[in-house]
Amino acid sequence: MMSRRTRWIVGLVVLVVLALLLARGLAGRKTGAGGPAAASAPAPAVELAATDVARAETAELARTLVVNGSLKAVQSAFVKARIPAELKALAVREGDRVAAGQLIGQLDTTEFDWRLRQAEDQAKSAEAQLDIAERTLANNQALVNQGFISRNALDTSVSNAAAARAALQAAKAAAEIARKAVKDGEVRAPIAGLVSQRLVQPGERLPVDARIVEIVDLSRIELEAAVAPEDVPAVRVGQAARVAIDGLAEPVPAKVVRINPSAAAGTRTVMAYLLLEKHPGLRQGLFGRATLELARRSALVVPASAVRHDQARPYVVAAQQGLAVEKPVTLGQRGDAAFGAGAKPEPALEIVGGVEPGTLVLRGTVGSLRGGTRITVPAP
Repeated sequence: MMSRRTRWIVGLVVLVVLALLLARGLAGRKTGAGGPAAASAPAPAVELAATDVARAETAELARTLVVNGSLKAVQSAFVKARIPAELKALAVREGDRVAAGQLIGQLDTTEFDWRLRQAEDQAKSAEAQLDIAERTLANNQALVNQGFISRNALDTSVSNAAAARAALQAAKAAAEIARKAVKDGEVRAPIAGLVSQRLVQPGERLPVDARIVEIVDLSRIELEAAVAPEDVPAVRVGQAARVAIDGLAEPVPAKVVRINPSAAAGTRTVMAYLLLEKHPGLRQGLFGRATLELARRSALVVPASAVRHDQARPYVVAAQQGLAVEKPVTLGQRGDAAFGAGAKPEPALEIVGGVEPGTLVLRGTVGSLRGGTRITVPAP
């Protein structure tokens, strides 16, 4: 007969065994409901937008060259002080429009006014001296003819008259110089345009050639672009270009009008000058990125953003039967091409091998989408 202690131990063992069996049964149910079955369920497909895909197609590929530079007005001028004087008045400020020859300021010419009066008085004195010398010469000529004076006295009168005439001419020249100095006290605009800088204020004493204002003519704007030495042979006068400028929604058409015959000493780059079409948003000093069209030919192209370079070879991600498939490609030239009727040109790459025309490729807007991913492509 079992003792009371033995029966208690046997009962405890039975309860532990039953608890283990019950826990194993519940685990089996959970595994059957959400384990292997849930793991084998297919992941949801990634839905793509129409702007996320493009077709590899044969199109006109424009080979381009991108150069950067600053905008500069073809005509600009600094108005400078022509005489050392105090600035009495300046009637224009930044942004004011001026006409060629317009009076925009005045220098104090008090000193030069008195110099002009002095020069004019000296000219009058010289004119009187010449009059006296000429009358003396005429009298001496008559006396020589009558034999009252010698020929030497007549020669002296001739020399005195010549000297008085030369003194009068010098005095008149000095008066004209003084008159010009007074005229130079007027500050006038040399060209028509807009005032871009006001560099001095009334009351300042200005030396000769001190800058007063800067005037720019925005009717003709050029882009000064630095071209690398290896790209210089491809740039030609007359080539068309599109210039993208910060703040403007659309590029501005332009063309190459001049190429500098010399290279910069430090960088060895060559400056090319592109004349932009008139646009109200153009300003001197803005930064521009010009895309020059060097050549155009037909080629199999894809958008440049569709080509990926995070592997050993460049590749594209193509859409095939609802899956994303990675395809290595061989690239050709880079340029601009339009994908679809009426589409704007965009950066494109020539495909020499790896995909066939009509292949649907994914643009870079989809992000790092890997091969084998289920995708949903919008209907064309």
